Amino acid sequence: QVQLVESGGGSVQAGGSLRLSCAASGKIIAISTMGWYRQAPGQQRELVATITPDGRTNYADSVKGRFTISRDNAKNTVTLHINSLKPQDTAVYYCNVEDPFRAANYWGKGTLVTVSS
Repeated sequence: QVQLVESGGGSVQAGGSLRLSCAASGKIIAISTMGWYRQAPGQQRELVATITPDGRTNYADSVKGRFTISRDNAKNTVTLHINSLKPQDTAVYYCNVEDPFRAANYWGKGTLVTVSS
């Protein structure tokens, strides 16, 4: 059983920064790719960034250079540092874990980020 709990969302002005954290529990966490996705109002959920157990990262083009994903394997956490926020970054941000055995994904409940201009 995998459980994910996000924290750190909020309302900021454009140009500001936030740090999103996700605390994960479950036996597969240490061997799973973890990531962040987001869903803006009226839009489909989209990839933001992922990180493999050995630290390889992947970012959406729209966030490269502004967002940084990291993980702490000892604490089973994944963090997203967000800088230079733009109004178009407004979305619910979801933590994700890819189950390497079942080809399944686990999701947190999401945390809302609102960026005002």
